[in-house]
Amino acid sequence: MKKTINQLLIVSGVLFTIAGCAQMQMGDAGAKTVATGSAGGANSQNANSQLEKCDKPLGTLAVVEDQNAAWYGQLTGQYKLGSTVPVLKLLVQQSNCFIVVDRGAAMQIMEGERNLRDSGELRKTSKMHKGQMVAADYAMSPSITFSNNDAGGFGGALAGFGGGWLGILAGGLKFKEASTLLTVVDNRSSVQVAAAEGSAKNTDFSLFGGAFGGMLGGAGGGYKNTAEGKVIVGAFTDSYNNIVRAVKNYKAQSYDGELGGGGKLGVQSESVQNTKSVTNKATTKLSTTTKKKKK
Repeated sequence: MKKTINQLLIVSGVLFTIAGCAQMQMGDAGAKTVATGSAGGANSQNANSQLEKCDKPLGTLAVVEDQNAAWYGQLTGQYKLGSTVPVLKLLVQQSNCFIVVDRGAAMQIMEGERNLRDSGELRKTSKMHKGQMVAADYAMSPSITFSNNDAGGFGGALAGFGGGWLGILAGGLKFKEASTLLTVVDNRSSVQVAAAEGSAKNTDFSLFGGAFGGMLGGAGGGYKNTAEGKVIVGAFTDSYNNIVRAVKNYKAQSYDGELGGGGKLGVQSESVQNTKSVTNKATTKLSTTTKKKKK
């Protein structure tokens, strides 16, 4: 009986905590990811203190994600999360390592404005002229290479606390892990200039959706998705920090020859193969003629 009462007290405490969290708190630290604050030009506010920064930009950069990739389908389908581009652009601008140019959905708005200009509908003072857009020197592409909801989860071990509510509470505790990859390509040459992996781990109570079910009106699932989003953003922040460290110490690869001129891995060319074939045939013919003369 005493054990049951203790269990009920624990559950009541959890429910009380949830109820207390129901109040709207703008700017609450618990709702933030590691990509926080804002950016305006070279200035940033409340940026993560662990974010790597540059004294001067190294060029312009566009963030482009492959929305046909398997990882993107999992991100938006299974985890119900959106595009990674906005948070990555925030990190890039706050770092002051690149000047961000938009090559995403906003391009449609830009093209629409130019269509209005061409149709004569815009005012003459609109200052929407040709030749104003800035080229993207580099393109950064993200991918999630690994995401596991239960990597190293110790819910089973904690279930030893007992069955009932405590068993559900213990069983709902999981580690969240994510590994991400960022690549940076030079748009003029198509040469990849940098690549970096990043990772993050977090702990999340996933019990709310299963243990309390309809009592929370599905709030548990939302919290679970938020935790997944936070750890993925953490992994991308780690990736980007590694990118910045790489480009700060960037040294162009030196190649003895013309880039794209064939390489030096010794693949036999067709002309060499044809020459050898002709030589072999001539040698065979000469050998046959010599044998006939000896007879």
